[in-house]
Amino acid sequence: MKQMFTSNGRTHLGAMLVITLSLLTTACSTVNVENIKAKADKTIDAIAVKTNIGQNPRDPLEGFNRAMFNFNDSVDQAVVKPVAQMYHDVMPSFVQTGIGNFFGNVGDIWSAFNSLLQGKAGETVNGIMRVGLNSTFGLGGLLDISSSAGLSKHKEDFGQTLGVWGVRSGPYLVLPVIGPTTVRDAIATPLDYYGDAWSYYRPVYIRNSGSAVRLVDLRAGVLDAGSLIEDAALDKYVFIRDAYLQRRANEIHPDDD
Repeated sequence: MKQMFTSNGRTHLGAMLVITLSLLTTACSTVNVENIKAKADKTIDAIAVKTNIGQNPRDPLEGFNRAMFNFNDSVDQAVVKPVAQMYHDVMPSFVQTGIGNFFGNVGDIWSAFNSLLQGKAGETVNGIMRVGLNSTFGLGGLLDISSSAGLSKHKEDFGQTLGVWGVRSGPYLVLPVIGPTTVRDAIATPLDYYGDAWSYYRPVYIRNSGSAVRLVDLRAGVLDAGSLIEDAALDKYVFIRDAYLQRRANEIHPDDD
């Protein structure tokens, strides 16, 4: 990880950004959005038929989803939450902020790519400028100077891109470890993984250790929200499902009521 904080590391990160942007620009000129949309819709339709979606269009897989939700919640309560709580209590706040900023900067690369795929020119330029400024003047992303400079953060993923292209979300789905998603977003998950620049970092043991720290940092950031849900929600599963679906709809179509 230390390599990414040096001038050579920043050069490599910048080169990765330029190369990937070039590839993505080429892909944008050749990709057939209608074919991708048609194939994704066909997959979603096949799953819908198998699950008899017509009987419960909002959550046809509720039995399976609740089982996965209970499994994930048990793992979280037994392992992830205690570790995140210890991290939150022991780690200095400036270190937590630096870790969050670092991985947020890495994520901005993929967000900028997806903004480009969605035809959001302004957000694409904004994302590229954020990565450039934070990677150089922000000590490899440890400092988020871009936000202070007025370059707001926009998180985009390939599931949102498919949604902007017109692919329906399909049934709500809860996956082991991953958690709440939809069929459309689950299809996009492998691309989101390989689109994350951190997944290419070597050596592998540092990459894996960084990924674990990233997960703990994300969980620590929502400790208060988790406690609020546990105290306020009569049915935590329903609360999280409805909140997730509403948030995803707003992310894809922010101008809709």
